[in-house]
Amino acid sequence: MSDTGLDIFDRTVQVSNEWVNEINAQLGGEKKHAYHALRATLHALRDRLTVDEATDLGAQFPIMVKGIYYDQWHPADNPAKDQRSKEEFLGAVGERLKQSATDDDPERACKAVFAVLQQRVTAGEIKDVKNMLPGEVQTLWPN
Repeated sequence: MSDTGLDIFDRTVQVSNEWVNEINAQLGGEKKHAYHALRATLHALRDRLTVDEATDLGAQFPIMVKGIYYDQWHPADNPAKDQRSKEEFLGAVGERLKQSATDDDPERACKAVFAVLQQRVTAGEIKDVKNMLPGEVQTLWPN
């Protein structure tokens, strides 16, 4: 663990690293790909939720993951109305992955991130988030 001299910073680094490591365990490869999968998937998800639901979800993230989640967010644009199908959702994730210079499979990335969210976020919040998504996007979540 790093030693910043502030327990809250040390703890958020540790917990955020756990999230990325759990994603990486599912994806394999380089750890930076797990980070990019987390970022791309969280942004695509966040942009399809209402502002209230997006903030409810983000409230359960460690501080560093909150920073990733809220980076470049424009709440007035939420929820995105034009990308409701699974293919459109995965396309949005894929575009974000390409911007990160990774060519990872968007569906694998989503499934890995959603699996970690399902383990790390309360069941009630996951249910709320899933209920806001179209049925075919819900299939990306673990059963």
